[in-house]
Amino acid sequence: MAIPSAATAAKTAAQTYFRITLMRSAIGLPKKSSGVLAALGLHKRLRTVYHPVSPQTAGMVFAVKELVDVQEVDQALSKREMRELRRPESGFYVERRAGAERQ
Repeated sequence: MAIPSAATAAKTAAQTYFRITLMRSAIGLPKKSSGVLAALGLHKRLRTVYHPVSPQTAGMVFAVKELVDVQEVDQALSKREMRELRRPESGFYVERRAGAERQ
């Protein structure tokens, strides 16, 4: 049984992610570019995926660097969390319900 080193423990504690957004389509580009985008999980424009920072992921991003926007973030967000961040404020709030006075 191997004991994890301090470097391994620090790496897992402070893991960062690539936030990758497909900005340009791969239409008309070589099949290799389309394959790399599919491997990253990017199929439609303006879709965002999160991948842990690794040499393999960095290599794939480098292969399609002209098509994607990449940011390094501390945590990955779920689809629901990303949708909630985009949702605008409702613009109103409920003071009381109409039927609440009668009871």
